[in-house]
Amino acid sequence: MKYRRLGRTGYTVSEIGFGAWGIGASMWIGAKDDVSLRALHRAADLGLNFIDSALAYGNGHSEQVVGRFLKERSERFYVATKIPPKNLEWPASADSRLEQVFPSPYIISCTETSLKNLGVECIDLQQFHVWNDRWAGRSEWRQSVEKLKREGKVRHFGISINDYQPENGIAAAETGLIDCFQVIYNIFEQVPEQKLFPYCRAKDIGIIARVPLDEGALTGSITPDTTFPDGDWRNAYFAGERKREVMEHVERLRFLLHGGVQTLAEAALRFCLSTSAVSTVIAGMRTVEHVEENCRVSDRGPLPAEDLLALRSHAWPHNYYD
Repeated sequence: MKYRRLGRTGYTVSEIGFGAWGIGASMWIGAKDDVSLRALHRAADLGLNFIDSALAYGNGHSEQVVGRFLKERSERFYVATKIPPKNLEWPASADSRLEQVFPSPYIISCTETSLKNLGVECIDLQQFHVWNDRWAGRSEWRQSVEKLKREGKVRHFGISINDYQPENGIAAAETGLIDCFQVIYNIFEQVPEQKLFPYCRAKDIGIIARVPLDEGALTGSITPDTTFPDGDWRNAYFAGERKREVMEHVERLRFLLHGGVQTLAEAALRFCLSTSAVSTVIAGMRTVEHVEENCRVSDRGPLPAEDLLALRSHAWPHNYYD
């Protein structure tokens, strides 16, 4: 496992992080706590030290599983979590009001709940789970951030940027209170390279690359015949003709399977790690097998320059969350 600096937080984090949405035991159907804990322990054994969860993942269940894991280990882990929007609207709409989404008492109470779930005294990185830069100049959220830091309950704050809106957060960062951005970045979604990454390099803001596998699309395992369990949110994400669309776009990426690249998932993760702007890539991992496959990617380095150049033409703007 290789490590990178998470911007001005100063944290030295593993290039592969543990995305803990899938272990929340809801939306991603099939997670079992004993299996999730084994996956977390195996990740730690392989050098992973960054875990990203959220209060909304299983209504706190993901955080609680992470908390159980932390009690069983003695190493230093960096744990990030998120404050869900009070109005439960993902992403934040253009006309949403701060008092509807992140009123000050709510920011504080959610953080207190996450502290209890995780069983820690201080959260390494607390994040707003949605954002609207129209709120950047408002004092309420800034005062809440400063209060939580002053009381020693949060070390650093960040923003999980709205889906496919990679510049919606830069105004908030201009306040100096945002140390990290979490953003969708993958072979299909390369837009963050245009403005967000240069900004973060200049300001020393950490980047957490999320959805590196496009919710499984970039593994190459999605076909028109793929099915998901009843109640699994991917039934909506890959609804209609989307599975066929995904397969057609992914099949064009098989030129990446050379020079020791064994799977498309490996290529997709190495793509994200091919830019120095990215501090860590959070892949969803629910089993030991997922962990072992993803963690070994760090040792294999970036993709060849010629492949990175070729992938520019494979960007595919699409938003299956709508």
